[in-house]
Amino acid sequence: MRVLLVAGLTVFAGGCVVGPNYVRPVVVAPDAYKEQEDWKIALPQDDALRGPWWERFGDPALNALEARVGAANLNLVVAEATYRQARALVRQARSAYFPTATLGVGYTRSRQSENLGSLPGTTSIGSGSGTRTGSSGSNFFQLPLDIAWEPDFWGKVRRSVESGQASAQASAGDLETARLSFSAELAQDYFQLRTLDAQKQLLDATVAAFEQSLTLTRTRHSAGVASQVDVAQAEAQLKSAQAQDLDVGVLRAQLEHAIALLVGQPPANFSLPASPLATAPPSIPIGVPSELLQRRPDVAAAERRVAAANAQIGVAIAAFYPTITLSASAGFESSGIATWLTWPSRFFAVGPGISQTLFDGGLRRAQTDAARAAYDASVATYRQTVLGAFQGVEDNLAALHILQDEARVQDEAVAAARQSVTLTTSQYRAGTVSYLNVITTQTIALGNEITAVQILGRRMTAAVLLVEALGGGWRDTALPSARDVTQRTAPGEHPPASDQR
Repeated sequence: MRVLLVAGLTVFAGGCVVGPNYVRPVVVAPDAYKEQEDWKIALPQDDALRGPWWERFGDPALNALEARVGAANLNLVVAEATYRQARALVRQARSAYFPTATLGVGYTRSRQSENLGSLPGTTSIGSGSGTRTGSSGSNFFQLPLDIAWEPDFWGKVRRSVESGQASAQASAGDLETARLSFSAELAQDYFQLRTLDAQKQLLDATVAAFEQSLTLTRTRHSAGVASQVDVAQAEAQLKSAQAQDLDVGVLRAQLEHAIALLVGQPPANFSLPASPLATAPPSIPIGVPSELLQRRPDVAAAERRVAAANAQIGVAIAAFYPTITLSASAGFESSGIATWLTWPSRFFAVGPGISQTLFDGGLRRAQTDAARAAYDASVATYRQTVLGAFQGVEDNLAALHILQDEARVQDEAVAAARQSVTLTTSQYRAGTVSYLNVITTQTIALGNEITAVQILGRRMTAAVLLVEALGGGWRDTALPSARDVTQRTAPGEHPPASDQR
């Protein structure tokens, strides 16, 4: 037994690992972002986001909400459990490195049919197996210890472990991607809600102004200066503004409910006081495109899936080689319980086994081809993920750049519209223009001011999306190592909740 074990370990230590060794696929990154023209280039010491990215927006209420996403978001709980499951699968694959030992206790009582008679070549009492037979029945007591081991001569287990480790690392990347996605979604919903607060503030002020205009028109009508048509137009304008003011509440309530879900709260127990959006988006450090490959958790996860698919090719190739098994069995067996655990009742059996599949109808070849195809697909997915990452940065750089120019022009339009309202109202008071002119200028001014507020909200959303496209300050150095995903509890991690119950 010891000789066979030592021999197996020696061969195992020098065994080969079939299948291709992993090489990271080549991805071509541009030298600079196309939409980075006229964008402020970050200084070397500030070339990446650090710490909680949402703190750059300087909103304490947003900071408090973001802190609750990681602790209470149930979708993140699902992603974290999936990551723990992937780590458990690594340990499951790694268990094939070691022998399997089985200890059992058995008792059997049997009786042979008297109508069969004595079978040729058998004795009724004292057979070599230790079994006592006869018309009255027989007893058989057994205490076996079975050991079986399949040495990893061709690296099948090693490739399986390698694939499992890469898959677990990809799952860790998925977890960080989900964390970033939910944080960004919360920030977007938050700034859209604050945009609606600003829009409602504007409509409240507009309703108040239209009420004053209606009062003025009624006064002029009482004095015989204005017609009943002017009064009707003023009332219609006021009611229209009031309807817009009320309509804002629908979308605001829905956004508040969405935020409650992201922080793991029932909508009925969650509310946010109104606070109009007033600040412009902060500057976001961009860096160079080549850094994006190390800053996006989804890119890291896609690359790790390529490594996992590459290892699966080795697993498929290993099936072409013989299967060698070392097995041993020992224990005690007897026909009587009194002599069961005595030295003469001992037995053992030791022997290696080797088997080779000679014909399988093309099964192994098909499995290898499927593994290679899966690898090619994972490489294409990885490269597509990288391209999508570059697109996300370019899209939001363009959005911020264009919206900044649009906001400047829109502010000029708002200022002009306000001046037009002031002049037209003065002319109406003087009786030189009809009330229709006042309504027209006020409607234009309201539309311009609402557009200005919406542009500010779009700028904040684009800033959040740019942060998300840049990875939110994550680095691939935060990805757990192969050793970390092999351990049951990673360094600094608490045991699963199921172990604490």
